[in-house]
Amino acid sequence: MLELPPLSLYIHIPWCVQKCPYCDFNSHGQQGELPKQQYIDDLLRDLTQDMGYVQNRKLHSIFIGGGTPSLMDACHIKQLLEGCNALIEFEDDIEITMEANPGTLEHDDLTAYKQAGITRLSIGVQSFAERKLNLLGRIHNQNEAVVAAQNAVKAGFNSFNLDLMHGLPEQSLADAMADIDKAASLMPPHLSWYQLTIEANTLFHSKPPVLPDDEDLWQIYSQGQQKLRELGYEQYEISAYAKPGYQCRHNLNYWQFGDYLGIGCGAHGKITLPQQDRIIRTVKIKHPKGYLGAADFTYDVEDIAVEDRPLEYLMNRFRLMTAIPKSEFEQRTGASLSTVAAGVEQGIKLGLMTETQSHWQLTDKGHMFVNELLSHFCD
Repeated sequence: MLELPPLSLYIHIPWCVQKCPYCDFNSHGQQGELPKQQYIDDLLRDLTQDMGYVQNRKLHSIFIGGGTPSLMDACHIKQLLEGCNALIEFEDDIEITMEANPGTLEHDDLTAYKQAGITRLSIGVQSFAERKLNLLGRIHNQNEAVVAAQNAVKAGFNSFNLDLMHGLPEQSLADAMADIDKAASLMPPHLSWYQLTIEANTLFHSKPPVLPDDEDLWQIYSQGQQKLRELGYEQYEISAYAKPGYQCRHNLNYWQFGDYLGIGCGAHGKITLPQQDRIIRTVKIKHPKGYLGAADFTYDVEDIAVEDRPLEYLMNRFRLMTAIPKSEFEQRTGASLSTVAAGVEQGIKLGLMTETQSHWQLTDKGHMFVNELLSHFCD
């Protein structure tokens, strides 16, 4: 039977100074003065319209993403968080993350953001190499990235993340390892390290850059994994690494098939409705022109079919390195263990996973071949 999981909140800020050539997120280059106050007012109206999905839960975490949320003034972020808290009670130890671009941050801003209620920063560094930053269309330089991390510590952020990418245009193994070393020297409790992929509807898709070949990509990945372990970072998700106790709570809830409200332009939500035996996904109006001032912000509500829930759960949960409680599978999907028994049996036979009375666990090989493993649950 379905049970209510923890509830998180995702807030989307759609504007950037300029669109990066690899980015397929719902973001829009800044043109003139941003309608900051109107957008904050609309975000809170959006959340008010979703209050029926809360179901007496407290907020477990908030993630403010984009776009570039740090284009919003700290006073507006404070107003937004206070408005959210007035509508939904926060858990005492709530994690509130805001994405930030080094090219839009100053030290006073970081202090003000912390005072506004932000507890965790995610700083989009991507690389410390000037040429790579230029190729990626980033507006910051190496020094600004270093200063942003240093100022996060000075402002009192005990938890912050640095975003790094690998497999970049013209990147060598030495280049990639130098990025990890430089990031680690700034002592972030959390690192995101993920491979650049070319997505449709991006500039890189229409004008592909020269990327490392498969052999070089494997060398970068395998040696990067080893280096991160040696530096004390534990991989807890396919592209996320943390010092003990600093895993991102918001992302963990997402990958554990928890619930999250999504507000803002194009924001997605996933909500469990146990009394109706439903799990739904919500999508908000995508473009700022349609979103701003809308009477109803929801563009679409779609049910996850009962027969699709097990695969949806596993597609998320297999990204995490930890063992999977069978009870969590039953509670989050409302399905019986028998619905995945054949897939589990095949996964074990191929050496991709193991099983105990209470848990499933992917093997090292299973983590490397997740798509193959998932294919055995699709019948």
